[in-house]
Amino acid sequence: MSATIKLENKHFPVLLKELISIISPLYGGTFLDCTFGQGGYSKKILEKKINKVIAIDRDQDVYLYAKELEKKYNNRFHFQNIKFSEINRIEIKSNDLKAIIFDLGYSINQIKDLNRGLSFKSKGKLNMKMGINNFSCHEVISNMSETNLYKIFKYYGDEKYSKKIARKIVETRKTKIINTEDLIKIVDSTKRFKYSKINNSTKIFQALRIFVNKEISELINGLINAFYLIPVGGIIAVVTFHSIEDKIVKFFFKNYSEIKNSSRYVPIREDNIRCFNLQNKKPITPSSEEIKLNPPSRSAKLRFAVKIKNECNFEEFINKFKELTDIEDLQFDK
Repeated sequence: MSATIKLENKHFPVLLKELISIISPLYGGTFLDCTFGQGGYSKKILEKKINKVIAIDRDQDVYLYAKELEKKYNNRFHFQNIKFSEINRIEIKSNDLKAIIFDLGYSINQIKDLNRGLSFKSKGKLNMKMGINNFSCHEVISNMSETNLYKIFKYYGDEKYSKKIARKIVETRKTKIINTEDLIKIVDSTKRFKYSKINNSTKIFQALRIFVNKEISELINGLINAFYLIPVGGIIAVVTFHSIEDKIVKFFFKNYSEIKNSSRYVPIREDNIRCFNLQNKKPITPSSEEIKLNPPSRSAKLRFAVKIKNECNFEEFINKFKELTDIEDLQFDK
């Protein structure tokens, strides 16, 4: 699920050619890169001297890459260490904004940083924080009730063995502090199959990462804020890497690009007027060549839409995924 992969000291952002063809930076303007990472998309956009990029990332470790671009491109590149939900704080001349880009994968550097605990090779204290967090994975595993752990694993990981794994975690932590290696052992000992192509702990790690970073509400609020930030005619483009986030993005674009009416004899309600022009109903996926070069890109899906209206009622969008956002509000036992 990595958004980029490093080969021969070069970074390869997922679906770069496809994204660039959609946002059309050849014609100039300002672009908002909401997941700066190692700067793959931003660098490509800045190749044209008529373009400007405002980039954000919740991860403070990307400052090194951001400073390089700020120095190289002077007044054409600016970086802010904020989350998706905070993009409404960005000061920008909205009429100059051409596109807002979200790449929801995480970088190879984040995976290789074993202190983050995103990799199955990580050791020691559980972490999984991506930046600007209220708690770590360690606190979740140490203090969440069995019922709440089950909910996190079930709703965010779709893990078949959620109940058994949650029960085993609670039993184990009575006698020891659970670290990353311990968690992997717990999952391995609970699951019946041992030789799947996918690591036994994949869904549990995904669920915990989503919960620790509040990825669901961040995405929902980020998309809504992006709509109000970008002018009519601007593009919102999102690259997803797992089914939960893709389901959210798909609903956001599709639901607000279609006029829904219960009967042709009933006048169209004002709140049913389209907010987006959806040119591609199906997502754009990586080519076989890209997947061969960067195998983690195989799960990537690119969806985009053009804003055609200044106001939109997103109440249905928020309510649609309330069950998922409610999980983020689960409280610790201790």
